[in-house]
Amino acid sequence: MNRRNFFQLAAGTAVATLQDHAIERVSAAATSTKGRTPEDIAADEDFWSEIRSAFSVDRNIVNLNNGYCSPSPRTVQDAMRRYLDYSDMGPWHTMVNVLERQAEAVRTRLAAAAGCDPEEIAITRNSSESLENAQYGVDLQRGDEVLTTNQDYPRMLTTFRQRERREGIVLKTISFPVPPPGMDDLYQRFEKAVTPKTRLILVCHITNRTGQIFPVKRICQMAHARNIPVIVDGAHAFSHFPYKISDLDCDYYGVSLHKWTYAPVGTGFLYVRKSRIASTWSLMASGERQAGDIRKFEEIGTHPAANHNAISEALIFNESLGIDRKAARLRYLRDRWANRLSQNSKCRILHSPDPAQSCGIGFLAFNGADAARIQSALWSKYNILTALMPHEEYTGIRVTPNVYTTLRDIDTFSEMVEKELRSA
Repeated sequence: MNRRNFFQLAAGTAVATLQDHAIERVSAAATSTKGRTPEDIAADEDFWSEIRSAFSVDRNIVNLNNGYCSPSPRTVQDAMRRYLDYSDMGPWHTMVNVLERQAEAVRTRLAAAAGCDPEEIAITRNSSESLENAQYGVDLQRGDEVLTTNQDYPRMLTTFRQRERREGIVLKTISFPVPPPGMDDLYQRFEKAVTPKTRLILVCHITNRTGQIFPVKRICQMAHARNIPVIVDGAHAFSHFPYKISDLDCDYYGVSLHKWTYAPVGTGFLYVRKSRIASTWSLMASGERQAGDIRKFEEIGTHPAANHNAISEALIFNESLGIDRKAARLRYLRDRWANRLSQNSKCRILHSPDPAQSCGIGFLAFNGADAARIQSALWSKYNILTALMPHEEYTGIRVTPNVYTTLRDIDTFSEMVEKELRSA
């Protein structure tokens, strides 16, 4: 056996031992639900007890801030550790010659989950990196207008505002009520805001604030009829509810895989429509010969292979669970606390109850109570994590449970909010 054979064998052995009984239990639980609707399974606590066994979360904390970053199942954690251990046996020949090449298999898996060509998927570190590749990569001239909403992710708004200061483009933002009257209202707000100077549109698939889902395909079709490309912020959408990027007809789509996909922290991807790759500049420098290669958006210098290689384990976990079942459970948990607290006169629910417009992200605002004080008390007194979301138009707390969240967690949150409001 020569040196190359030895290292290839070592890598293969490491990969072969990555599977954990947790995946088998998740798969068995999913198989046992054959013939049942996702909504029926959403209320089956025996089923979700099996899913919880795949996670190693701290049960002394009620984590309802999974929208920031979700924990990974143990199989994903183990995969990353083993890839990292193997990397450190080299790292040139282990990380670069062996593990880095496996990124192509990850790319293929991501493309299958997204419903697009692998040559349209760049593996990145998060949605911010993905989206900024597109935001800075599209050529714009002084006076050109970019259209988005005032509730888009702050970093993405900051990106375009920097282009305003530096290049003289114009950022136009539209407002919308929370919750909105419906999808038609959201579409019409974009359509009416387009002008002859509009050169680019940025839209959230689902917002990071109230979890509002937008009619992305209709907006893209309207924009394309006017020869306007569309960037979609999918940071909170991928693996959250069922869809395919290929069905949206967008030009760019950015994802953070450490949110609802449960991949390691520091993983994401950027989809670029194949016809747009060559004309889009990469965020970090790439050579002229790379112009039409999706991999030019991955040019970040030396980086670990362990993080992105472990993405495959996260995708397998989600496939075993089923995104339709997952989405139904997330809505079930959200509705449990929202329906209870909506009966309290001091509470306002600002997310849409319509399943077509929302999923696991919920938003709670207050009448006559300070949201910051409530959010702080939940953490300092009861170890309940939520996210304070201030905005010029409304302020409240974002509540994001996950598949490992128990009904007791949800009820404890509701009870402690009610307790704090009694003294507000």
